[in-house]
Amino acid sequence: MVSGTALIYDEEMTTHKLLWSDPVCDIEVPERLSSSYEQLKHYHLWERCVHVPAREGSEEEILLVHSSEYLEVAKSTQTMNEEELKKVSGNYDAFFFHPNTYRCARLAVGATLQLVDAVMSGKVCNGMALVRPPGHHSQRSAANGFCLFNNVAIAAEYAKLKYSLQRILIVDWDVHHGQGTQYIFEEDPSVLYFSWHRYEHQQFWPSLKESDYDAVGLGKGKGYNINLPWNKVGMENSDYLAAFFHVLLPVAFEFDPELVIVSSGYDSGIGDPEGQMNATPEVFAHLTHFLMQLANGKLCVILEGGYHLKSLSESICMTVKTLLGDPVPQITGEMAPCLSTVESIQNVRAAHKPYWKWLMYEDASFLQNLSTKSHLLRKADPNPSTEHESKITNNNETVKVERFLELHMKNILFPVPPIKTATTIDAKGSAHFLPGPVHLVKEMDKSEIKALVSGFYTDLVKEDKTLFSLGSVLAVLDKILKKEVCNGIVVSPTAVSVAVALRHSVRFGFQRVLCIFVGDMQIIPNTEDGKILMIHICEKEQSGKTSSKHCISLSWKEDAKGNDFFPAVLGVILPVAYSYQPDLTVIAVGPNRSLGISGISLLLALLQGLAESRIFAVIEDTEANLVQSVAKALVGTSTPHFGVFVPPTQEKVNKIKILRDQFQQEWKMLQCSGKLSV
Repeated sequence: MVSGTALIYDEEMTTHKLLWSDPVCDIEVPERLSSSYEQLKHYHLWERCVHVPAREGSEEEILLVHSSEYLEVAKSTQTMNEEELKKVSGNYDAFFFHPNTYRCARLAVGATLQLVDAVMSGKVCNGMALVRPPGHHSQRSAANGFCLFNNVAIAAEYAKLKYSLQRILIVDWDVHHGQGTQYIFEEDPSVLYFSWHRYEHQQFWPSLKESDYDAVGLGKGKGYNINLPWNKVGMENSDYLAAFFHVLLPVAFEFDPELVIVSSGYDSGIGDPEGQMNATPEVFAHLTHFLMQLANGKLCVILEGGYHLKSLSESICMTVKTLLGDPVPQITGEMAPCLSTVESIQNVRAAHKPYWKWLMYEDASFLQNLSTKSHLLRKADPNPSTEHESKITNNNETVKVERFLELHMKNILFPVPPIKTATTIDAKGSAHFLPGPVHLVKEMDKSEIKALVSGFYTDLVKEDKTLFSLGSVLAVLDKILKKEVCNGIVVSPTAVSVAVALRHSVRFGFQRVLCIFVGDMQIIPNTEDGKILMIHICEKEQSGKTSSKHCISLSWKEDAKGNDFFPAVLGVILPVAYSYQPDLTVIAVGPNRSLGISGISLLLALLQGLAESRIFAVIEDTEANLVQSVAKALVGTSTPHFGVFVPPTQEKVNKIKILRDQFQQEWKMLQCSGKLSV
């Protein structure tokens, strides 16, 4: 079984530095690497990773993407003096050469390829390469935006060649558009490139028309280039999550990549002078967690931008913690994307409707009158500040964000429970079906159960037989509630077990408990006080039962040809769950379930981003494959197989739309149409 997270860092890449004064380039400093490395050591993450040495990328590897003439120019800078370096740097937009830049750039390429090899060969499951100079702006014959060689593009070409890959996903969450990567792959259907970026209707660098949502690729590559423009600053965690739920993840699951590479720029994080966004470090843990569910977990994260050292280093640590399999911290901030984000999402969906099956039946139409258009005519500042005054303001802002992050990280970080997954299934049951790391706990004593039930749950428990089946439920649940274990699984009759578990969790003090119930549900809990949110997935609409804010019903029978449940999870369940922000997630699989193992595995995998990854799974069916799949998803030793993507029927898409329309004012993460007020 493949496990482990690779981390690649070479101190020599800090020798690339600016030798003269240049206000455009002076933010790309060696400390971007060294401070991140120190923070990884501070959190004891460095020692938990598999250390893979960097190497120099070969000329042959660099020529997979770049021209030989350009390579010769880069090579020639090694022996230049400062004046000559300054002159050749001036030939490119926002780039500087140092005598050691060429060597560092080759190390950056080689480190990226080392990571691809480590992941593709099965030496590790995933990993991150801390590299400088970055790469995603670099074009075939031009340095650009601090980038000399396009590390990620070279890695994609290398992986296609060496491992015969046919589908690679590149996710670029840097705040700038990676136009270099787009140009390289815009006619190539084997590489799906997704980029979100500060755009402001072409006012923000690199200020290109082809960075907008309607640049979908060329020729055979049409549909394989996805640009999501941010038309205002100040985007928050909810905006980034909405982009994943309503654009990236549905496309990615349909594309079904064999490898995922992230152009991981953290200038999209809070405090960065380039991005001016407000997303906090833990959002990168959530984004990483989602991407880990693709390509059987084969994920390579490559550093791009990020110029606020504290924000950068904390965000890198959040990414690495998640790659290592640690529980994901609770997301902070209001879970409601802004109107500008919803408008951009709608336009991207409209632009890509002709190319993707999941959009086939969606009402995706373009919006021309965007809410941010009125801000386009920028007036000159009547009191322009001097460069000196501007730097003082920036320094003050930097210090303010540093103080905020110190406190914020203390608030969101929590001790990782010593045990990942618990159960009480013993030799009589299905213990031999479960993966090794599942921890066995002792069932609750019968007299203890009786006392507990007679005190609080007599209306739910009518028979002794039911009473004693609660021994395993309460034993495992208590371990989760006390944070001694991260998650747990029990095989037990679901009707009473789930009702008791929900009430027990609220009684324990949890204020928001999410329950996803798959199959026939005999006891419907009281959800009026909002402490329980029930999402019921069953085969047929139940007569006389209407959905309400805290009790949502979705009738869905999984397609026999494959998994058509992706749009329901990404379009309804995940947005509602993230809007609710539970303290605990209960997933119950009852009798007559309408979902196959792949649909249930998908739910379990994606919902682990919530409630600090606290999930309690109750399964009535003792089918070995189901129990084993649920346990594997909880343990996280390997990415579950979610089955073949099958597009949902028009009838099923309509069900999603009805729920979205009904609840998007209460659960705002459902919003993906700019025609609605936010």
